[in-house]
Amino acid sequence: MDPAVLAVLAAAVDQAWPRPVAVAVDAPSGPPAWRFSGRWWTRPANTRRDRPWTGG
Repeated sequence: MDPAVLAVLAAAVDQAWPRPVAVAVDAPSGPPAWRFSGRWWTRPANTRRDRPWTGG
């Protein structure tokens, strides 16, 4: 095969081949702004079993 044709084919393959893209991801510095704090299901299970109407 002619070296010029081989060079053109190699250049075409090089241009068509996908290259990896580095993406910078900014990680959050703290916890998310919205959380489930203060909800009844965030308490431990034995605390949720308390029944104030039983008198005990």
